Amino acid sequence: MSKEFIKRILSSIVILPIAFFFILKGSIYFIFFVLVILSISLYEWHFLSLKKIYYLPGFIFIIFSLYTCYFFRNEGDYIYFLLILITCISTDIGGYFFGKILKGPKLHKISPNKTYSGMIGGFILSIISSNLYYNNLSFFTQTNDTEMNIRIIIIVLYISFVSQFGDFVISFFKRKSNFKNTGNIIPGHGGLLDRIDGMIFAFPSTYILLKVL
Repeated sequence: MSKEFIKRILSSIVILPIAFFFILKGSIYFIFFVLVILSISLYEWHFLSLKKIYYLPGFIFIIFSLYTCYFFRNEGDYIYFLLILITCISTDIGGYFFGKILKGPKLHKISPNKTYSGMIGGFILSIISSNLYYNNLSFFTQTNDTEMNIRIIIIVLYISFVSQFGDFVISFFKRKSNFKNTGNIIPGHGGLLDRIDGMIFAFPSTYILLKVL
């Protein structure tokens, strides 16, 4: 087991409970949490894209992304907020472990560590996790709608795809700037944007999707 992997696990053990504390508390606590994430993300983006043509659009996009995250949690649908969060985390974990264990052909040189097996693993674990979440939710809300279940699966696949796409986009910008990571704030993970790259695309994309639907 590599030192980086151990750092990755230990960092997750520390960060996840803190993140979930602010998420579950909501209200002013979550606003503070989002503002901290926004500040760090913009700081990392500043150095990642300095003097690039996409510098300002990236700033605007990150602000909009974190707004949609706030909206889902505090003003919108908390059920969808958790669904997006669970799907993105599961996609990331599934992609990492399936890719490490099964290996196989690489997806693209933009992100050389990504494999087709990891991509499929991300989809599989996101469907399993979201299904467990939604079935548990259905138990409490007394909902058993087949059409609704199909709709949720489609949305989960969409979120998982966008999350993986976001990972590629940030990887592309890192390669353009010759950066390995967006920062070093999280041991074993790199920068904050390295960790939430999928989420910052998934939240606004789902926000727009649900507005259209």
